Amino acid sequence: MKKYFFAVIINLILQNLTIAQDSQSTANYTQTIRGQVKDQVTKSGLPGASISIPGTEPLKGTITDMDGNFVLTEVPTGRVSLHVSFIGYENAYLREIPVSSGKEVVLEIVLRENLEDMEEVVVKAGGNPQDATNELAMVSARGFDMEATNRFAGSRNDPARMAQNFAGVSGANDSRNDIIIRGNSPTGVLWRLEGIDIPNPNHFGAMGTTGGPVSILNNNLLGKSDFMTGAFPAQYGNATAGVFDLNMRKGNAHKREHLVQMGFNGLELGTEGPLGGENGASYLINYRYSTLALMQNVGFSSGTGDAIPYYQDLSFKVDIPTNKKGRFTLFGIGGRSNIDLIGSKVDSSSTDLYSELSQNIYNRAKMGVIGLTHTKYYNDNTYGITSFSADHSFSGNVVDSLSLETREPVPSYRNSYGLSKYRAQYHFHQKLNQKNNYIVGFNYDILGFNLQDSVYRATYDHFVELRNESGHSGLVQSFIQWKHRFNNEWTGTLGLHHQYFTLNGSQQVEPRMGMNFQPSDRSSFSFGYGLHSQLQPLPIYFLETDLKNGEFVRTNESLDFTQSHHLVAGYQYQFSPDIRLKTEIYYQHLFNVAVEKHPSSFSMLNAGADFGIPNVDSLVNQGLGRNHGLELTLEKTFSQSSYFLVTASIFDSKYQGSDGQWRNTAFNSQYVFNGLFGKEWKMGSNNRILALDLKSTLAGGQYITPIDLNASIEAQEAVFERDRAHSIKNPAYFRTDFKIEYRVNKKGLTHEWSLDIQNVFNNQNMFRQTYNPITRDIVNSYQLGIFPIPQYRLTF
Repeated sequence: MKKYFFAVIINLILQNLTIAQDSQSTANYTQTIRGQVKDQVTKSGLPGASISIPGTEPLKGTITDMDGNFVLTEVPTGRVSLHVSFIGYENAYLREIPVSSGKEVVLEIVLRENLEDMEEVVVKAGGNPQDATNELAMVSARGFDMEATNRFAGSRNDPARMAQNFAGVSGANDSRNDIIIRGNSPTGVLWRLEGIDIPNPNHFGAMGTTGGPVSILNNNLLGKSDFMTGAFPAQYGNATAGVFDLNMRKGNAHKREHLVQMGFNGLELGTEGPLGGENGASYLINYRYSTLALMQNVGFSSGTGDAIPYYQDLSFKVDIPTNKKGRFTLFGIGGRSNIDLIGSKVDSSSTDLYSELSQNIYNRAKMGVIGLTHTKYYNDNTYGITSFSADHSFSGNVVDSLSLETREPVPSYRNSYGLSKYRAQYHFHQKLNQKNNYIVGFNYDILGFNLQDSVYRATYDHFVELRNESGHSGLVQSFIQWKHRFNNEWTGTLGLHHQYFTLNGSQQVEPRMGMNFQPSDRSSFSFGYGLHSQLQPLPIYFLETDLKNGEFVRTNESLDFTQSHHLVAGYQYQFSPDIRLKTEIYYQHLFNVAVEKHPSSFSMLNAGADFGIPNVDSLVNQGLGRNHGLELTLEKTFSQSSYFLVTASIFDSKYQGSDGQWRNTAFNSQYVFNGLFGKEWKMGSNNRILALDLKSTLAGGQYITPIDLNASIEAQEAVFERDRAHSIKNPAYFRTDFKIEYRVNKKGLTHEWSLDIQNVFNNQNMFRQTYNPITRDIVNSYQLGIFPIPQYRLTF
């Protein structure tokens, strides 16, 4: 069936190529580019800034109005570059902006104030595409936008999978989009949306984790966002590994536009447009519903065997600027998912990524976030942002063990985890002068929880509760971050972050600092330090220990924050406006890590290596960890119809449990190499574009704990050799992805067809080892083989 589906897709593309060639060979379509030019620090509009399209004859351009807004009409489709200048500010050059007939281009461009006369710097849509939007981030930070998440082969329109191509990041897991940063657990990553910390934004996400098989985040709504891998600024807290700081773009405030998208990930509908009159208010909304059941019917495997994942999600943003009362923004995302993994229906020889031969698992999950922000400008150099938000996440599982003789289900485990957070925060921004600016902020989170889980004990013939808790706690955070520009060469930042956990009175004060030295227009040196702290996953605090006398005690309730020192040094060289080389070296020391009270190899630094968090009681903050490594990035941003990205990461990640032995962490793959290349061709005119993208990844295998076969046979389930934890290294991971895309511009609309073929060489990459109780043997499970993902997108 699959080969016939491929034939249909290829035939449709060829037909459209022919039709487009016949009907559009002489058509010339145009589009409108509009946006706003802002000060990098104050975010206020710059009136009178000049915007022009170099190379046009006569020169096509305009100037911004009193609010910094501009409009360029009748811009030819294809790719165009913009030159932006304003007296007293560094010039900007936005390279190769994609322009299609189906959607207007809306830009937000920021300019940095000039301390002295400087030569032009190259930026794109508010900054060089590699530079972070947060100008306080001196090291280990880069920016990305919707175009990057759409472009890279193998990314599945997922910002997390896209980030796995960056230096310092390893994925090497086809089943989930976990972000492993510099050997850290993915649970150490902070997700933030519109300035608000949010829970795991993934379908089928287990409580306490930060990844999942399918992202709830909609890449069609993303604006310029930041990804940070270490020593991040003081406004970020409760994270030890990295930060995903995401922003949703604003809807088009001048024209209604729509989107229809159909692919492996689902059927998606989107719309945006103005609200009211000419005040600049807009809305943006997208809805997606899973179509995996349909895709499996035509021959595509979702990697879940006979089980079919169901999910749906909704994303929206409403932006309302006012003349005197500031700007109001309402935003939200939400999704729900379910899947039934029926082990009793799985063949005994199966190596399915998710299903267990010995269990039936019924999984349900949902999450939602809604937030309201108010930005108030007190004067041209000062503004404050007040935010209120609420979020909720739920994960529920029913697990039944299967009898080896009859394959009948026997009750085994039940859980129902619900976490809620209500946040109020205020951030005050002020630019004192050309050289100095600062941010001070306060966040208060009310943490609600309803945690219930139990395990069936055959000796008692009933379920025994592990947790049965509901109530509220709180997390208070405050910070201050200051930036000083000594001159055009030297820039420094200092910051302080404070956290207080009301459940047990734990608190931490965390200093942060950064420095950047740019001796020339081409080269720069950077250094950063930060002390970062993170709470344990909330369910860990409420795990109850059975004292065997009918009493239960919370032995984890007094756990402190896990802490981490980050030290980073970097160098960057700009060969040309579009090609750069960047390298960073880092060292991370982790302490106050939760480990077992009695001597063992367990450490919470390995949490997140599986689909949930461990149920381990009697933990104390006495563990250690260390990560160090070297990273290299050679990158060409899109120009002259092509781009490339080459990254190399060499690192080592170790931990020490309560037994005092240093071991490899579960995430110590030791090396990751990525190579990406893309090229576009005009098919006769700017109205027809053919694009090819290629990606290859080579990563070291992760360390696993061996299974004791004899003990497993006796126990009729997997028994691990804990004294040899993470001592066996899996074979190396290798995968190549190939993507072909064809775009056609017609009057008022754009068609896009793509086929993303992941693992084109069908390489067998080790996923995990499991014990098969039927064959009484250890089984190697492998990751996805060749995995084609077709997609059609229409914008109009």
